Amino acid sequence: MGLIEKALGALTGPLFDVIDEAVTDKDEANRLKSQIKTRLIESRDSAMKARMEIILAEAQGESWIQRSWRPLLMIVIVAIIANNYLLAPYLSAMFGTGLQLELPERMWDLMTLGVGGYIAGRSGEKIARGATGKSFIDSIKGTK
Repeated sequence: MGLIEKALGALTGPLFDVIDEAVTDKDEANRLKSQIKTRLIESRDSAMKARMEIILAEAQGESWIQRSWRPLLMIVIVAIIANNYLLAPYLSAMFGTGLQLELPERMWDLMTLGVGGYIAGRSGEKIARGATGKSFIDSIKGTK
């Protein structure tokens, strides 16, 4: 469960409790809860679609750096991690010296987002292709 789902759960739990207390008709309470869940999901989906459109625009940009800055950043972060946890310890053990590079907490967060976004994007792509027969990006573009 991601951070957004946890935040939504923290918000909707008390809200649904209030609905259960305020609305005496259980069918009406369930209908209200269903509408709230639907709108939250639609809101999250539209935010994801906006992020995907930005990434798609960058990927189709004219400049090489515009198309490549995200993958390059991930490669740099992975290189620093590989150095700190693979190379530097072995160099230190063999030669008594090994340079470890500082990786700020925000860079870890960025890498987690980058890798997590890729995994979630690929999973969503496969689900969308299985359900509709076309990819998520094709849905955004309006193509088949």
